[in-house]
Amino acid sequence: MLELRQITKDYLTGDSKVHALRGIDLKFRENEFVSILGQSGCGKTTLLNIIGGLDQYTSGDLIINGKSTKNFRDRDWDTYRNHTIGFVFQSYNLISHQTVLANVELAMTLSGVSREERRRRAAEALEKVGLGDQMKKKPNQLSGGQMQRVAIARALVNNPDILLADEPTGALDSATSVQIMDLLKEVARDRLVIMVTHNPALAEKYSTRIIKLMDGQVTDDSNPYEPDLRAASPEAGKTKERKPSMSFVTALSLSLTNLMTKKGRTFMIAFAGSIGIIGIALILSLSNGAQNYINQVEEDTLTSYPLTIQSTAMDMTSLMSTVMGTQDEAGEHGLDKVYSNNIMNNVLDVMAQEITTNDLTAFKEYLESGETNIGDLVSDIQYTYDTPLNIYKSDTSGGVVQLNPTSVMETMGMSGGESTESTAMASQSDVWNQLVGDQELISGQYDVVAGRLAEAFNEVVLITDENNEVTDYTLYSLGLMDKEELSQAGQALMRGEEVLLDTEQQSYTFDEILSLTFKLVASTDYYQKENGVWTDMRNDEDFMENLVNEAQEIRIVGILRPSGELATSGSGGTIGYLPELMTWLVNRVNESEIVKEQTENPDINVFTGAPFENGEETDLQTMMENMPQEQQAYLASLDEEERMAYLTQYSQEASATYEENLTELGIADLDTPSQIDIYPKDFESKEQITDLIDAYNQDAMDAGQENLVIQYTDMIGMMMSSVTTIINAISAILIAFVAISLIVSSIMIGIITYISVLERTKEIGILRSIGASKKDISRVFNAETVIVGVAAGALGIAVTELLNMLINLLVERGLDISNIAQLPPAAGVILVAISMILTLIAGLIPSRLAAKRDPVKALRTE
Repeated sequence: MLELRQITKDYLTGDSKVHALRGIDLKFRENEFVSILGQSGCGKTTLLNIIGGLDQYTSGDLIINGKSTKNFRDRDWDTYRNHTIGFVFQSYNLISHQTVLANVELAMTLSGVSREERRRRAAEALEKVGLGDQMKKKPNQLSGGQMQRVAIARALVNNPDILLADEPTGALDSATSVQIMDLLKEVARDRLVIMVTHNPALAEKYSTRIIKLMDGQVTDDSNPYEPDLRAASPEAGKTKERKPSMSFVTALSLSLTNLMTKKGRTFMIAFAGSIGIIGIALILSLSNGAQNYINQVEEDTLTSYPLTIQSTAMDMTSLMSTVMGTQDEAGEHGLDKVYSNNIMNNVLDVMAQEITTNDLTAFKEYLESGETNIGDLVSDIQYTYDTPLNIYKSDTSGGVVQLNPTSVMETMGMSGGESTESTAMASQSDVWNQLVGDQELISGQYDVVAGRLAEAFNEVVLITDENNEVTDYTLYSLGLMDKEELSQAGQALMRGEEVLLDTEQQSYTFDEILSLTFKLVASTDYYQKENGVWTDMRNDEDFMENLVNEAQEIRIVGILRPSGELATSGSGGTIGYLPELMTWLVNRVNESEIVKEQTENPDINVFTGAPFENGEETDLQTMMENMPQEQQAYLASLDEEERMAYLTQYSQEASATYEENLTELGIADLDTPSQIDIYPKDFESKEQITDLIDAYNQDAMDAGQENLVIQYTDMIGMMMSSVTTIINAISAILIAFVAISLIVSSIMIGIITYISVLERTKEIGILRSIGASKKDISRVFNAETVIVGVAAGALGIAVTELLNMLINLLVERGLDISNIAQLPPAAGVILVAISMILTLIAGLIPSRLAAKRDPVKALRTE
């Protein structure tokens, strides 16, 4: 079954060659106890290693079951060691971090034996060698004899054909040596046992055959074997055995138990590897939390910053790009003078191109046509008209007081051409605003503090902030606070004096608020027909007092407070009215006598009774001659000062166009709004609405109707997208820096893995001796790096979550922003995977070096 033919083995040591074996010819029986004797250095262990497949011969041939091994590959030798050979070493060569039972099971693991079968056979093998009660112990808890018994059990558990014992009693006392020899003799009854020993007495007592070596040659063979070739089995050499292979789970188990024997070092390695993960995870947490906060703000402010489509729009982005681009152009001139950089022509060109007129009539018809599902995407669509909402204080006993459009800024002396900023401030601080959505939506967004929701067109509600507060600006605008104090403060401020308003907080009962009423005056009601023309009577106190007293009453019927789900987007304090109020007002204006007269006579100016001048200048004499006779008679009755004042106003009215008169009167077509505000239900709906508008524009372009293309403004989207871009850029830069530490830690783990290879060199030799392949060895160390990588990643995520809790606590206390640091679960999983992959890559080189270790040298390593 086993034959050595002219086996030689040479070693190169520097420039010289050492002949360890010189032409060994031996044949062995299937079951005999062979002892190989000889002095140290005669080649005994080398011969044993060649027979066991741990070392390769230089020349000759090793015949196994009639099959030559000259063409054996590494996998063939692995199979041979696993299925045919069992090793018993002088130094036991047990894996210290595995239990006795696990050491015995290991060879069967490579053979693919099931878990239950492995446990059963390993336990039986240990029972046979008298260690049935020691299975759970570690090797360092056993005596020398017990460890050698474990080694024998491990060698026998796979039922090998050949048992190789290298000085099995060399480290044992005499009594224990006898026990081990008795055990080996028992084993030799049904298999071949080849033992290398220095003890001739033991060899003579237990062996059935003694072979003596000297200087690498056989000098004596007490019982040589000459097989009967005719009796050889015809199937010899044809048996196929399963290739041994270690599963990744087994590799993980080996590596995990090894790492657990060095818990402190393993934790420090994992912590070092987790630093980069912690950095990246923290950046992702803050970036994600900030993005979520931005998205939440954007979604919560959808009711304050809708998608806006104005009748006239301009692309400010293009305008600013043009200005900046022109400034960047380098002038082709010398530097001896100061030259002009002409940008205004480009600005005018861009303004001409980018100022667009939106056809809101067609777009409104499209929205209401039922062609789209926009009704499912919006909480409301508001149509704004140029008809002004003229609100007055109901009580005229102290004079007529107009409350809306607000005059608070004018009261402070910040009006007209003196302060264009005040105009912007006033326009952005409107107290009267149309409510967004229907009754159900309003009920979901607000809590009714007192009263009820508005139901009729002449009913309004006061909206406070979440603390039931309204700004004093609102109180001034509603007439609840005296604007005279504000006027005096404004005048003092303009004189450069120090101003200090009364800062005592005012309060009002709910009944006081609910008792407030206002008067709504249509723009057309200011005019009265006299002498055949319509005259503006706003300067007539008696007329205005009577007009306000008889005007439509508006009542506050409820006080609302934003619910917790609705973010406040500014200072509290607005009056909310229903869309029906504006519809009523537009209809009242359009049905007035002055509007009917003007629209029925588009060529005649109702304020002068004369034809429109169409932009041509008219001298005073011609203007007077063109007056109606009633007006000329009225003019003649005035004194000189009154006549000049009348003519001044008349000339201003006479220079107006038909369109300007319509605007002055507040005429509007309900089908032609001046602005459309679309309030999406949520952020996803907003994206669908913008897609819908883009599709509308594309259809118009395809149909050749460029005049129907709509340009809209997404104010909150533009602001938040800029912030998002900045956050993403900063996050990318920080991640790039932190990634360097991740790479450094991976390199460190690679170095530590190499140190582990050096520490586990003997284990490598043991695994190779029981049939583990080079790939199996690589798999063991790859498994170790995988465990370290997963541990580092998991530790990094755990530390990050703890830090996130601390960051969220501090930020919420300081800035009242909750959950600013949120690590997405998917990002956590990905980071753990990245950590695992990086450590695996870092450990590839050390694992390859481990696989290439010479098993013979590895077994000699202490």
